[in-house]
This record gives sequence, structure tokens and C-alpha cells, in this order.
Amino acid sequence: MPPPLPTVTVGLVSASDRASSGVYADEGIPALKQWLQAAVKNPINFAEALVADEQSAIEAVLRRMADSDGCDLIFTTGGTGPAPRDVTPEATLAVIDKEMPGFGEQMRQISLYYVPTAILSRQTAGIRGKCLIVNLPGRPKAIAETLGGVRSENGEIKVHGLFAAIPYCVELIGGVFVETDETVCKAFRPKKK
Repeated sequence: MPPPLPTVTVGLVSASDRASSGVYADEGIPALKQWLQAAVKNPINFAEALVADEQSAIEAVLRRMADSDGCDLIFTTGGTGPAPRDVTPEATLAVIDKEMPGFGEQMRQISLYYVPTAILSRQTAGIRGKCLIVNLPGRPKAIAETLGGVRSENGEIKVHGLFAAIPYCVELIGGVFVETDETVCKAFRPKKK
């Protein structure tokens, strides 16, 4: 019998002026939780925060989750467009040690498959200590597409989703081993020699 999988700690941050003030219910965090609970086989400990589109507030929660809450991975949702109040990428870049630009490039590639306005997205990702921080879109459908990728009608992957690379990245930076349900998203790890 294999040993039990380690618990992975995942931070979920939704940046939205209106949702954080109660104008409407946040959809980003519930969509992320649902997708992750289907895709990840490990037990998951979630840390959640709903904040206004204020750079200092986003920076503070990212620092707390990475440094104090022990998150292996943090996903933000919302605040990545060109509007004046969209400052999630700026907050992310201010707190990370290393930028991981491939994540933003892949997110735009996936989204461009569906909408031409994907080029307006400024999503990015980076590493703070032993934590990977990834900016995701705000809409539940776009979150699932970005993480899971583009599939053909028969279910074959046409464009890889972000999560295919995330478990290996988390492992490389000193985080826990994350195992996925391959029917949702197959994690890619290079073959060991």
C-alpha cells in the first residue's frame, strides 16, 4: 500500500471591489475550489481571501499566505485586465522573487482559443520562497479552461492547461508532491533517467 499523499496548502485570493463589498457573490473562489477538488488527489487545506482591487491589500494577503499560512500554491482570480483598478499583476510582481512568464503566455494562448480579447489580459505568475503564485481570470468557465486546457470533442488535449505543469513546478521549488486525477488534468513530469 503506497503512503498517503501529503496535504497541499492552496491559497485562493479573489480581487474584486464589488464582491468584497457585498454587491454580488464572489464566483472565483468557489469555482477554483470545485476544480481543484476534482483535479487533485491530495488532501487540500484551503486559505481564502476576498479583497478589494487595492494593490497593498493584495500584496499583504499574498505575503501572509506564502510566508505565514505555508501555502504551496496561491491562485488569484480577477483584476488582471487593463482597467485602472486592475492591479493584481502589479501586486504579484511586487511580492515574488522570480517571475514565471510562461504561465501568462500559456493562459493567453488558451483564452485566445475562445475570445479575441484574451490579449487584454495581463496575467502572470511567480515564486515567493517555496510558493508558486498564479494569476487566473475571474470567470468560472475561464478558470476551468485555463487550468484544464482546450479539449477536442472527443476529449483529447488540443492546448495544455496550466495545471499540467504546476505539480512539477511546486515540487521543483521545494513544495509537496501533488498527484492529479488524470481524467481531469494529467500532471507532466519529465521521465527520470
